[in-house]
Amino acid sequence: MTEHLAAYSTSTGEAVQFWILGTVAVIGALCTILMRRAVHSALCLAGTMIILAVFYLANGAYFLGVVQIIVYTGAIMMLFLFVVMLVGVTAADSLKETIKGQRWLALLCGLGFGILLVGGIGNAALTEFNGIGQANANGNVEGLAALIFTKYVFAFEITGALLITAVVGAMVLTHRERTERAKTQRELAGERVREGKQLPPLPAPGVYARHNAVDIPGLLPDGTTSDLTVSSTLRERGQIRDVSQEALSDLRSLERRSEERLERTAIEPAPSKRAEEASK
Repeated sequence: MTEHLAAYSTSTGEAVQFWILGTVAVIGALCTILMRRAVHSALCLAGTMIILAVFYLANGAYFLGVVQIIVYTGAIMMLFLFVVMLVGVTAADSLKETIKGQRWLALLCGLGFGILLVGGIGNAALTEFNGIGQANANGNVEGLAALIFTKYVFAFEITGALLITAVVGAMVLTHRERTERAKTQRELAGERVREGKQLPPLPAPGVYARHNAVDIPGLLPDGTTSDLTVSSTLRERGQIRDVSQEALSDLRSLERRSEERLERTAIEPAPSKRAEEASK
C-alpha cells in the first residue's frame, strides 16, 4: 500500500524543483521564439534542453538525461549556435518568407502538437501506469532498449528515417552551385578604383602619437578629424570622443612654450660667459 501511494504522490522537494525549473523552461521556450536575434534564441533553447535533462535525471531516466546533455545540448545545439554565429543570421533575414503559407502550416502543426500533448497528459492522469521502479527493474538502459527495439521499433525506425531525410534536405538547400566565373583580384581591385572606395589601408585610430584609443578619431594634416579612423559601430552608438580642438590647443600651447624657451636662451648669456663676467 505504501509503495502504491509513493508511486502516485509527489514529495515537497520534487514539487519545488518542478515549479522552479518548469517556470524557467517555459520562459526559455518562449524566449526561443520571441527573441529577435538567432544567437539569443539558440542560447535560450540550449538552457531549456539542460532543464529537460535535469527532469530526466530526477525521474530516474539517467540514460535520457545524459543523452540530452551530451548529444542534443552539447553537440547538436552548440553546432547550431556556432553555425549561426559564423553565418551571421540577422533578424531581417528571419522575416523573409521563402515558402508561401509556411506560417499557417507551422501554426497548424503547433496546434496539433498541443492537442497531442494535452491528450497524452490527460491519458497519463486518468489511467494507471507502471512506476519508474518497475520500468527500471533490470536497469534504465536495458529497459529503454527493450521498449525501443520491441514495442516501438517501427516508430524508432521511422523517426530515424525522418531525421536522415531532414539532414539530406538541409544539405541540398544550403548547397549552391556557382553559375558564373569567380572574379580575380585584379578585377576586384579595378572595381574598387571605379567605385571610388578606399584603396590603401585605413589610417590608425588616435590623434598623432599622443592617443591610441579606438574611440578617438585621427587628425589629418590640416587639423580636421578623419571618419575612417574609427569604427562605424562606435559612430552609430555615439561613443566617439572628439578631441580635435583639445589637440590643437595643446599643440599651440607646446609651440608657444618652445618659442618662449628659445627666446629666453637667446636673450640670456651662456653659463660660461656669466662666470667670466663674475670673475672680472
